[in-house]
Amino acid sequence: MSPRKIIIDTDPGQDDAVAILLALASPNDIEVLGITAVAGNVPLELTSKNARIVCELAGRPDIPVYAGCDRPLRHSLVTAEHVHGKTGLDGPDLPDPNMPLQTAHGVDYIIDTLRAHPPKTITLCPLGPLTNIATAFERAPDIIDLVQEIVLMGGAYFEVGNITPAAEFNIYVDPEAAEAVFKSGIPLVVLPLDVTHKALVTSARNKAFRALGTPVGLAVAQMTDFFERFDKEKYGSLGAPLHDPCVTAYLIAPDLFTGRHVNVEIETNSALTRGMTVADWWRVTDRSPNALFIGDLDADGFFTLLTERLGRL
Repeated sequence: MSPRKIIIDTDPGQDDAVAILLALASPNDIEVLGITAVAGNVPLELTSKNARIVCELAGRPDIPVYAGCDRPLRHSLVTAEHVHGKTGLDGPDLPDPNMPLQTAHGVDYIIDTLRAHPPKTITLCPLGPLTNIATAFERAPDIIDLVQEIVLMGGAYFEVGNITPAAEFNIYVDPEAAEAVFKSGIPLVVLPLDVTHKALVTSARNKAFRALGTPVGLAVAQMTDFFERFDKEKYGSLGAPLHDPCVTAYLIAPDLFTGRHVNVEIETNSALTRGMTVADWWRVTDRSPNALFIGDLDADGFFTLLTERLGRL
């Protein structure tokens, strides 16, 4: 079977970086056509820089990186330096990138790439706020029918919120964009906090990254060393959850994950629950399912896959 063609839409972020590294380490499973950066964890200037840093760390300066939207559709930008540090990639000491940022806008790249390929052959993989994706759909609605699938990290149900009591960060930053994507009719796979909070980098798993003895292994260990301080203090967990690599792992080994096809609606109006992903997990409404909402994973299998693949870089 030929590799699955994907576009990664991202706001790196240490966990975004690990997701990108896993994708680039798996060319027999995934063909990364390009990376589009969006404002989220840190502003766009840094996310577009960080995406190139990660590509060079992986030895893949050939991957085109595009800057997309620098703010949400309707509201001002909320960022997460309190989690990821001032650069978004705090932890390792990585050099500034030499590879250029592409001149085209990230949204135009998404539109042009979908139009240039046969229908239903490209999967969109958003790891941050959905601003670029929604903007592309708004500008070029014809591309909606061309997308094979959207596999995204975002939302929460049983785990509730991590940026407000009700909302997960990626959805909260731009709920209007999320609403447009969830109502698009495209097949969706959602990796929410419910599953990503089970992908914990324990001390033993961090040591396994470091024991790879490579620049990638060391950088990943240092990244998780940095941002685990926030999650350990906040949740009392054994380590930091690797949110975004769940997206890449799902593409490679979906059998590691379980979930339900349910209806998911996005709250955009309430000041109390803005950005909430209202998942009909118990199917108590007559709303049609629009997403495979993932609830669990084989954590040991996930980390075995991740460590083995990172060792290839």
